[in-house]
Amino acid sequence: MDKKDICSYTYSELQDEVKSLGEKPFRAGQIYEWLHVKLAEDFDEMTNLSKDFRRRLGEEYEIRRLTLAERQISKKDPTEKYLFELQDGNLVESVLMRYSYGNSVCISSQAGCRMGCRFCASTIGGLARNLSTSEMLGQIYRVQKLIGERVSNIVVMGTGEPLDNYDNFLKFIHMVSDDHGLHISQRNITASTCGIVPAVRRLAEEGLQITLALSLHGSSQEKRRLLMPVAEKYELSEVLAACEYYFQKTGRRVTYEYSLVQGINDTDEDAAALARMLGGRNCHINLIPVNQIKERNFQKPCRKNTLEFKNKLEHHKINVTIRRERGSDIDGACGQLRRRHTASQKEN
Repeated sequence: MDKKDICSYTYSELQDEVKSLGEKPFRAGQIYEWLHVKLAEDFDEMTNLSKDFRRRLGEEYEIRRLTLAERQISKKDPTEKYLFELQDGNLVESVLMRYSYGNSVCISSQAGCRMGCRFCASTIGGLARNLSTSEMLGQIYRVQKLIGERVSNIVVMGTGEPLDNYDNFLKFIHMVSDDHGLHISQRNITASTCGIVPAVRRLAEEGLQITLALSLHGSSQEKRRLLMPVAEKYELSEVLAACEYYFQKTGRRVTYEYSLVQGINDTDEDAAALARMLGGRNCHINLIPVNQIKERNFQKPCRKNTLEFKNKLEHHKINVTIRRERGSDIDGACGQLRRRHTASQKEN
């Protein structure tokens, strides 16, 4: 019999489990604290539980571990990248970025990705599987233990499409912000989506306060189709309407991510079209000079052209920034470290 994934239980679910074992309800609080505050990796660490109870927990439940397969530390900026191996051998990436306001961790929501965005290394090879809630939480917990510091901000922008793993992602948001656990403010959590319209609308109804970031990457439906297969399923007008609905329901300003690809979506016409599209919306555009990967021939525009694109948007009163490049010397882009590590393993 497969053991139950105890770290994927919410506080109330764990209370029910403890009751089913014939234990007093307060034991759930003790276990939850060990798992989600003290970040225990073994039931024997839970010293305020009896040895017999710890033995029973070990027989029926497991604390799924993430093993550190590789760690890269940037020499250019305070950024670290981690490759974690899951219990079934799948690999996921996480990135630590240190800022003056605290530590931010970018986590993965899937092993691989099936969205097929043509400039992204994460999607090469397709989707292996969804991550469990505990595997998403585990990335944050492992980083905290590795650096000995608290994480204050979370970005779900690593490998995978979080809204393609909707239920586990939603549970993750509730658990990581739960005051029984790490209690990270939902306002300090950002999740990126390529624009799965029904899921965006569903998320708007959940009563969350996270920031939604849409991977836009095209100034028109046609341009978007060149880069993102998801555009074959959802019209840009539908995607923008869903994002506006999210803003209306939550009051949270939507961020529009726009990867600048030289000669494809970085022209004067693109800037004008983007300004017409988003003008008047309470939003923010995050310009991202595309990360170059060897499997694709996409090139980033030069710094001068990137600044000119930004200036054109600002001329139209659009709130816009250029994402600061982080970890450029350590496989910083999503999927790069995972692919390189997998390739080297095959060679050996």
